[in-house]
Amino acid sequence: MFTGLVEGLGTVVAIVPNGPGVDLTLEPAASLPEASLARLGDSVAINGCCLTVIEIRDHRWVFQAGSETLSRTNLGKLVPGDSVNLERSVRPTDRLGGHFVQGHVDDLGHVDQILNDGDWTTMWFHVPPRLTRQMVSKGSITVDGVSLTLVDVTDDRFSIALIPHTLQVTTLGQRRVGDFVNIETDIIGKYVEKLTLSREKGRGDRE
Repeated sequence: MFTGLVEGLGTVVAIVPNGPGVDLTLEPAASLPEASLARLGDSVAINGCCLTVIEIRDHRWVFQAGSETLSRTNLGKLVPGDSVNLERSVRPTDRLGGHFVQGHVDDLGHVDQILNDGDWTTMWFHVPPRLTRQMVSKGSITVDGVSLTLVDVTDDRFSIALIPHTLQVTTLGQRRVGDFVNIETDIIGKYVEKLTLSREKGRGDRE
């Protein structure tokens, strides 16, 4: 479980094929707080996708990503030199400043529009319609592992307002129109949709 509060950035150092997947080596930024350093076996959200640290080499973290992960997230589009958002799993005693994030990416979206207003940015994302059914204005959404507040939601798009700090300390400040992003909807939205559909089906069966 994560909070969607990115602890720091990492740089892709190497991507080595390994069976149907890859070994992914990342180098955490020097600015990453010491308390955020990972240990062997830790769960780390990389652009919002939960992976396990399988090896630590000279302060670099090594992960394994399978074919399913590579096909359903933007980790399959990474190349050496790319930046990624990093967050270790939350501890029971940690402050929950974002929202409950599972690290299970629902699908890929892409940047559809970027509107700049001084140092602030409004960013629109295009996503499959099945995901917007789990979104509401002022609700929570995770984009590339960043916990954000939804502004507007349409049938196949949503917008978020990004403050200068978020643009500076996460990869969202590097995104351009057309870039793919990992999307995880709020787990509460998933349960509400499931409950609603179950009730509607139940009423239909009784009629």
